[in-house]
Amino acid sequence: MSAHIAKPWLESALSPAQRADLLLQQLSLDEKLAQVSCYFPTDITNTDDVAGRFPFGIGEVSCLEARSALSLNDVTAFQRQIQSEAMKHSRHGIPAIFHMEGLCGAYLPGATSFPSGLARAAGWNVDVERRIGEIVGKQERAVGITHTLAPVLDISRDPRMGRQGETYGEDPALASALGVAYTQGIQSQDHAGRRTEAVAKHFVGSHHTEGGIHGAHCNIPDRTLMEIYAKPFQAAISEAGLRGVMPSYNSVGGEPVTASVRLLKTVLREQMGFDGLVVSDYGAVGNLLSVQRVAKSPAEAGLAALRAGLDVELHVPQGFGPELRAWFAEGRADIALLDRAVHQVLQAKFRMGLFEHPFAPDPAERDTAFSVSSDTAVSLQSARESLVLLTNDGALPLRRDVRRLAVIGCHATTARFFFGGYTHYSMAEGKLAVNASMAGLTTSGDALRTITDTVPGTTIEASDGPAFEELLQQQKPGIRSVLDELVERMPETDVMWAYGYPIAGADESGHEEALALASEADVILLTLGGKHGTASIASMGEGIDATNINLPPCQEQLIVKLSQLGKPMVGIHLDGRPVSSDAADKYLAALLEAWSPAEGGAEAIVDVLLGEQSPSGRLPVSIARNAGQVPVYYNHPHGSSWHQGESIGFPDYVDSPHTPRYVFGHGLSYTTFDYTELSMPKERVMADDGFDVSFAITNTGERAGTEVVQLYASDRFASVSRPVVELIGFRRVTLEPGQQTHVVFHVETSQLAFLDAQMQWKVEAGDVDILVGASSADIRLKSSICIDSNALIDGRNRSFYAS
Repeated sequence: MSAHIAKPWLESALSPAQRADLLLQQLSLDEKLAQVSCYFPTDITNTDDVAGRFPFGIGEVSCLEARSALSLNDVTAFQRQIQSEAMKHSRHGIPAIFHMEGLCGAYLPGATSFPSGLARAAGWNVDVERRIGEIVGKQERAVGITHTLAPVLDISRDPRMGRQGETYGEDPALASALGVAYTQGIQSQDHAGRRTEAVAKHFVGSHHTEGGIHGAHCNIPDRTLMEIYAKPFQAAISEAGLRGVMPSYNSVGGEPVTASVRLLKTVLREQMGFDGLVVSDYGAVGNLLSVQRVAKSPAEAGLAALRAGLDVELHVPQGFGPELRAWFAEGRADIALLDRAVHQVLQAKFRMGLFEHPFAPDPAERDTAFSVSSDTAVSLQSARESLVLLTNDGALPLRRDVRRLAVIGCHATTARFFFGGYTHYSMAEGKLAVNASMAGLTTSGDALRTITDTVPGTTIEASDGPAFEELLQQQKPGIRSVLDELVERMPETDVMWAYGYPIAGADESGHEEALALASEADVILLTLGGKHGTASIASMGEGIDATNINLPPCQEQLIVKLSQLGKPMVGIHLDGRPVSSDAADKYLAALLEAWSPAEGGAEAIVDVLLGEQSPSGRLPVSIARNAGQVPVYYNHPHGSSWHQGESIGFPDYVDSPHTPRYVFGHGLSYTTFDYTELSMPKERVMADDGFDVSFAITNTGERAGTEVVQLYASDRFASVSRPVVELIGFRRVTLEPGQQTHVVFHVETSQLAFLDAQMQWKVEAGDVDILVGASSADIRLKSSICIDSNALIDGRNRSFYAS
């Protein structure tokens, strides 16, 4: 330690906690407050005013505005200059943490973009999800970013909320498996020793809001909170060593999560065992005063957040400002609260290797991270696997001898609709909008303009100007649309296009042209949906919620009109929520859910249309028939939803079935699969034991294909009302025609634990049905296991999904 005797915290042989202890002792009050604060630059290419901005250093730096950078050199120069200023003005040379979003890739020139979270959940592929995390972490570390604000571990049961597309869907086991994989991938390190830390969001229950309104109040029963919404967070903590958490904007049971001692301290840290950095969502501390009204001043809001266990305020100091500093200086606030938070920040910086490697790598090393062709291949694979064939009467795959193909819809001629919310393109595109605001930010694309050109009949800003397409080509040169891809790959077919309709509203002015074109075609292909994105140009996204979850009238009505032609119609749906349409179900010969597939979208979609890839996506959500059914989810308790039982007597609404339009786990293939030979060697098991489930699966069709086999459990009788069925495992199985393989799952009995009447995690004695199927409603094989004894367990150490 002699080399660092003057600064013992630089001794790398010590643990991050020990190094943080030593450094914390040296910090003044101003230096401590600097470490829990954030700098938010609005233009990374103009940092002339940076000098002196950090007189005592800085904790975090936002890299959101790297979305507008034209080159990686600009981002590298920005990171190095800001880091130099932060370290120069810190007496002890403490580096800053640079953070960026990462749900669908980095906001960086040349970075790989990935399908939306809901799309990737439809792929049910943990290996691909882990690889996506690795790529995002690698590309962000290449410009000195070591804090990635992902994964999104929200459970979504409400398609009205504009952010449903960011989630892994409605099931906590699926979300746990994918979230663990992404966290493992993102929290890797480069060869120099820089390590990324994931920040999972939004803790907890943010999609349970009243009315499906973003950030609104949530009334969540404690059992639902812990068993459903907290489960993916617990899995990421227990299995992947999750190092960061972002609380949600909303209140739960009257307590804003950002200032909830119960949720952030008692539940997250004490019960769930989280020991990492908790950072606020942008502006959330200020919301305690201005929105939720639980604090009378900024200082009171900041102190409440610190007391709850928040460590860093993003994106600008509001609660952690001069008034709170005075409270600490005067002894009105307990300095131990601040010390705890600063200690967490310093530990994170030591874990990330920032004291040894504070600056972005050299360009040669940096560029290597962006020039790997396999990264793009991963995005394409994810897009292919995400596509869910909902219906098909034989219209797909398309015959190669189709002479005239009519393609209808505004989505067909541009790749812009492939990029959903929290992709680089969507975030950059949002700055072109008049109202570019997002939660926590009040920026405007052009403060001198008002929205005058809207999608007819709506308040959505039209976005079909050349600037939007120029931005797309700048980011993804040569990227193809669905129409481009069809023309290229169907050279013997006359591929025709008509606009048909916009993304929303009831405008039918394009119907006549579309009908005329379709009348000349052999097959009609419709691109359907809205615009999943950012700001006032989107019909769905952050803060862009809706009461209508169905296709807009302009699209629904054209489907009805086209049906009179008697020609086969195929629909491709692009959006952040899944398609729900009476007309589509009644009149389309085939319907393909494509979500927001990102840069590989056109190739992936046409691969499936032409039969070069068999569709293998499966729904990660139940699809409601309309908003009046919400919430409708498969793992509801006994005695509810379409299992309400004889106590009610009526199996449906007076105007609609209780059942969903499409069930969780549903998805068709171009081949068929047979399930046989179910074997469970154990009939009885102890509470601390496990058991195996094995079966054979055979491709009985004439094409190669991938089946997503799904393992479910159903507790026959329990001391509290349990789900009628719940997913406990899944696996993708690819087989050639006639090929058979055996699938084996190992289930730890602790995975069947639940919270009993005393809110203790309990493995309860009794019979549990074990079900194997192709969806939650398509069960092919069934057996049971008897748990011989009761046992109370530590919920942190339970199993979350079968291996």
